Amino acid sequence: MQRYKAGGNNLYLGILLERYSLLLLGVCMKYLKNEEEAKDAVQQVYAKAIIELQKYNVEYLKSWLYMIARNYCLMQLRNKHHTIPSDWAANEVTDDMDPLLTQQITTDNRILLELTGEGLMQLPPPQNKCITLFYLSKKSYQQIAETTGYNLMQVKSHIQNGKRNIKLWVEKQLKHHA
Repeated sequence: MQRYKAGGNNLYLGILLERYSLLLLGVCMKYLKNEEEAKDAVQQVYAKAIIELQKYNVEYLKSWLYMIARNYCLMQLRNKHHTIPSDWAANEVTDDMDPLLTQQITTDNRILLELTGEGLMQLPPPQNKCITLFYLSKKSYQQIAETTGYNLMQVKSHIQNGKRNIKLWVEKQLKHHA
């Protein structure tokens, strides 16, 4: 990543992204349940990564790519009007809803997903790392403490403060763009 950032040579970025091809394909298959759609999704994630990595300093590439892939897949599912479990988003779109309301909910959730991902990137490294490990890697507090060297109270604090900071950042962005 340092070589890519220093010289902007896409060869280095290609090598990095290739390392995570199977992970991304697995994530996309998990959500989309279709190999061709999953392969297309991986390509879209790569395209987004190339653009976004020029803007942001990403410290945990694997977790960041996972989040981008997951968000992309969720948006694809929304766009296809698949039923998405309600724990994935605050609002669940159902077939019997008014089409304009459905479109608004879909758009609102897409915006929230994107802002939440961007908000995660704005966090201080300890909060970003703990939230990424907890929510994206599904690690327990104890596992995070062992991985990071933080004690349990620090892990809980980083997660709690990180969630609050993401929420505040998202709210600020929504007010700014309203």
